[in-house]
Amino acid sequence: MSQFFRASVGAVIINRHGQVLALERTDNHGAWQFPQGGIDDGEEPLAAALREVQEETGIAAGELILIRQHPRLLSYELPPAWRSPKVGRGQTQRWFLFRLRRAEAISLPSPGEFRAWRWLSFSELLPLTADFRRPIYQELAIEFAELYNAQG
Repeated sequence: MSQFFRASVGAVIINRHGQVLALERTDNHGAWQFPQGGIDDGEEPLAAALREVQEETGIAAGELILIRQHPRLLSYELPPAWRSPKVGRGQTQRWFLFRLRRAEAISLPSPGEFRAWRWLSFSELLPLTADFRRPIYQELAIEFAELYNAQG
């Protein structure tokens, strides 16, 4: 089995109330997460994050304001059954925090990777995430706390 960690990005999107956009996976009901995905060859991380957000949520780049980038790369290891030649052993991610400019209703692409969306606090989202993602989300909650709590 592949031992590499896929280069990828993630996006935390907040609304005017400081809540984060959580997405429920189509293939794993009850598992909620942030938009994320791989970086294409030659693609810059910010461009990849904006592309992934558009593909997964329908939110265009112009509807987002970049607040900041996480200062470090964050990695997680997938459970062995989820590893594949495409995704490898896990992901190493560059994370971005965005604020949504427009109304807070989201129209997810269908069919798509996600079946539902909700605005939640970080503390509400954490117990709904996959165990292997939770340490990264806890780190994001700490690193971005001052910024998303200041919104509103």
